[in-house]
Amino acid sequence: MHMIQKSLLRKSINVISICRTGATRSLYSNVPDTSTTVRVRFAPSPTGFMHLGGLRTALFNYLFAKSHGGKFILRIEDTDQERLVEGATEQIYQDLKWAGIVPDESPWNEGPYGPYVQSLRYDIYKQEVKKLMEDGRAYYCFCSERRLDLLRKDAVRLRQVPKYDNKCRHLTPGQIAERLAKNDKFCIRFKLDSKADEFQDLIYGKIVYFVAQNEGDPVIIKSDGFPTYHFANVVDDHHMKISHVLRGVEWQISTPKHIQMFQAFGWRPPQYAHLPLVMNSNGSKLSKRQGDVQLEHYRSIGIFPQALLNFITQSGGGFDRELIDITGPQLKDLVDNFDIKKINAHSSRLNPDLLWQCNREEIAHQLKHSPEKADGLVKEVIRMVREEYKDHLKSLDLDEKHVREVLEWSITRIGSLQDLVKGKLSFLWVLPQRSKDAIIDADILKVLAKNFATETDVPFTKAYISDFLKAFAKRNQIAFDQFMKSLRGSLSGLREGPGVAEMMEILGREKTVERILLAAKRK
Repeated sequence: MHMIQKSLLRKSINVISICRTGATRSLYSNVPDTSTTVRVRFAPSPTGFMHLGGLRTALFNYLFAKSHGGKFILRIEDTDQERLVEGATEQIYQDLKWAGIVPDESPWNEGPYGPYVQSLRYDIYKQEVKKLMEDGRAYYCFCSERRLDLLRKDAVRLRQVPKYDNKCRHLTPGQIAERLAKNDKFCIRFKLDSKADEFQDLIYGKIVYFVAQNEGDPVIIKSDGFPTYHFANVVDDHHMKISHVLRGVEWQISTPKHIQMFQAFGWRPPQYAHLPLVMNSNGSKLSKRQGDVQLEHYRSIGIFPQALLNFITQSGGGFDRELIDITGPQLKDLVDNFDIKKINAHSSRLNPDLLWQCNREEIAHQLKHSPEKADGLVKEVIRMVREEYKDHLKSLDLDEKHVREVLEWSITRIGSLQDLVKGKLSFLWVLPQRSKDAIIDADILKVLAKNFATETDVPFTKAYISDFLKAFAKRNQIAFDQFMKSLRGSLSGLREGPGVAEMMEILGREKTVERILLAAKRK
């Protein structure tokens, strides 16, 4: 990472009069410019790992870009050097790839406007801050942390909004030169215009905010030489030709300040759309420190990437009604049906039940519509079973036809593939050994197997099996409870689990006959 040294700043930024008044600023309206190629960016800070809120922002940027034939850019905003988390930058990119939201330009596949990491763009920020200084829209600030802390405490005591009093805005050129000669510590601040700020939010409509009444002049270059988020954000959006900014509503209050900076440079601002908050089911805000909303959590519990994207689309709108009619929509369906005008302007809560529904639909879609993905599901289940039952490798029932039939049976019954390899469903995979409960005569078992094998004109359902077993026990004068206990042992070797009829339905006719005959052979 390149540290901006104060000595370099002093060489590149002339000491000028800061008493000049900036040009009168006209109000900016976000009128769509159809002549501009759509370029959007997802610009996370690697101060933590991605959670659902960040993924939603990335997804909506991607959908907006692709629905307009545009580009989706990943930019890493790492100006907050003290809070960087090791490995977070690389993980952000891997998370996007996992979700299928692949950037067109990023630190890993650079385009014409790089570098795509802010700490590597030092020379650009140095040039641009010099322009603001020369135009009188930025100035040196020598206020100490102690003075700023006293200002905050006084504001709190007086029940006022804490803000900088713009003291250094009024220093003379001589005073500035004297402080610089003494090598005093400084930052650089942007001179806010005192007029009302107005812009058209593509989601919230007309926004009016008097930023100068509520905030002091913001720092744009910190005392350590690094640009602040606000300054680097504006400079990068301009140089990367960003046409639209879709970001969380928490940044809406900063947008007028950013627009002022664009106008101070004489640049046209992008169009802004602020996405409403996504809340936890209890109404609390999502947090990077909240483990159960991080992407790694969803991977660990067997959620498919597309299912997670579909889960996000259930919160907050943004899609045509036609999407509702699609079961297990894919990324292309999301692109085709995305409409920024249909995003709700209020926060939404996550519904955990929808997550499992989306995952079931994704499993079903892969099985029914993609032979390649269906084969992948079969192989993944086989891998998981071998891992779960590594002590029973010689007695595992894992032919691909059986696995595929289990998957088709499970479509409406499981939330994730992991559900198939846990607990009471172990009988699906582990062939039973000789059971103490399997006391029914071998000849009876052979007759039962033959009946099941020949009556192929009747669907092998739980209801049919249950009625057949009752009639079979009665016809052969077998106590029904004892018959069920013996069959359970023959089929699974377990004393607990699904009912015998349901167990047979899950196994299917062929596997049921196979296991009954295997039990008869052991007699």
